[in-house]
Amino acid sequence: MFLANSIEERIREAIATGDFDNLEGAGKPLDLDDYFAAPEDVRMGYSVLKSNKFVPEEIDRLKEIGELKEQIKSCADENKKRNLIKVLNEKILCLQFDNGKKPTEIILCFHSQKIFGDTRIF
Repeated sequence: MFLANSIEERIREAIATGDFDNLEGAGKPLDLDDYFAAPEDVRMGYSVLKSNKFVPEEIDRLKEIGELKEQIKSCADENKKRNLIKVLNEKILCLQFDNGKKPTEIILCFHSQKIFGDTRIF
């Protein structure tokens, strides 16, 4: 009973000091579709990860790969473009390797003359 009273007291203090005034999503309905779509035994874990803005490493890598591709498309300097392609290939290799692909199954990002003028990077 002491714990419940202590928690309620801390909540009242937070309300009084305005700690809850500018929370993300304030005044909007809760979207619980993803919550109930997850299996019951992992819901709490997913909820904690999502509320703390945790992103799986694979998703971060895919985002980095996308950003590198955009940089390569807009890059005019051939030397810089080569370096960006090298980094891109390394990221793709790491992503595929981490996903359990065997070295014989790994395909790197080879770019054609169409995208990079006369430069071919293999």
